[in-house]
Amino acid sequence: MVRVLPEGRLAYGMQLPVQSQSALYAESWEVAAGAEDLVEVARAADRGGFAYVAVCDHVAIPRRLADTMGTTWYDPVATLAHLAAVTERVQLLSHVAVVGLRHPLATAKQYATLDHLSGGRLILGVGAGHVTEEFAALGVDFARRGALLDETIDALRAALGPEEFPEFAGERYAFSGLGQKPRPARERVPVWVGGSSPAAVRRAAVRGDGWLPQGDPRRDLPSRITRLRELRERAGRTGPFAIGALTEPLYVGDAGRDLGRRTLSGKPEALAESLRAYGAMGVHQIQVRFRSRSRGELTDQMAAFAADVAPHLDG
Repeated sequence: MVRVLPEGRLAYGMQLPVQSQSALYAESWEVAAGAEDLVEVARAADRGGFAYVAVCDHVAIPRRLADTMGTTWYDPVATLAHLAAVTERVQLLSHVAVVGLRHPLATAKQYATLDHLSGGRLILGVGAGHVTEEFAALGVDFARRGALLDETIDALRAALGPEEFPEFAGERYAFSGLGQKPRPARERVPVWVGGSSPAAVRRAAVRGDGWLPQGDPRRDLPSRITRLRELRERAGRTGPFAIGALTEPLYVGDAGRDLGRRTLSGKPEALAESLRAYGAMGVHQIQVRFRSRSRGELTDQMAAFAADVAPHLDG
């Protein structure tokens, strides 16, 4: 097992803007934004002690979902590789890669190269996917995506391990005698499993190094964390395991405008007190998101959070 978060502290990371532009969360300024904005936000995260920056994965969006999901979804590997070159410390998370859409050797080649080039900063977040047309277009059976993800995780464990010639034999995939370099910089690439269904929680407990819930309300987290621990104990899993949570949208200070009913805003001390509740539940890392009207406002919010909120997350 590999530990990627500081022990005994509530870490914080964030999903990047611009890279994915779903109407459910994207801010209006992101429509006209581009590579320069992504770089500046990633650099702000690097400066501000953010544990990671994260990107999403979709290949193509069907028309029936385009109004809500949008069609702007930058490729996660290309995006993280670009940002790896302009940052030094912040880790690079796929949240989440729909790895069942691709052969595990192809996925391993991309992410091993990313980990190698970034000096061992990759966290591979994986999920089952939910867009039926996307699976159909790529010739993958949507109905069997859960079983496929299970096998793909196992295959990726082998393909991303230390061996130049990895071996794996499963129901769908098998490979041996095939070498891949460069190898990841880390001996073991951490795999965090996304999803909040019973199957996803079980998959995270049994196969993952961490869990990425998908927007669970605070009231639901304690029972899911208890279930994770039970499943890991039953499976004999030990060692570091990173439990995550997506926070409510945040704004440090007084915005002077309506931020929406779910947004947490106000003085840094009050925000820190509210966010400490996640740590009390057993959460190890929170994924934060800030309300903003421009890149500048976003990076200002990130800096204010890092300077005035983060130091108080652990009491």
